[in-house]
Amino acid sequence: MVEVDFDLCESNGVCVGVAPDVFDLNERDELVVSDSAAELPENKDAIDEAIAGCPRAAIRWRT
Repeated sequence: MVEVDFDLCESNGVCVGVAPDVFDLNERDELVVSDSAAELPENKDAIDEAIAGCPRAAIRWRT
């Protein structure tokens, strides 16, 4: 599972550009995570890239 610290997240959309099947911005420009898509093995590399590229380090794998 993917975890987002919404206190850090600026909803700048870097993760959306990297992993659009997992991350999206709603109509109020708030980050939305598709937990079902985040669980798919084929999205792991894109999620890893989104985690590494998050300018606020707001995304991580939930342990």
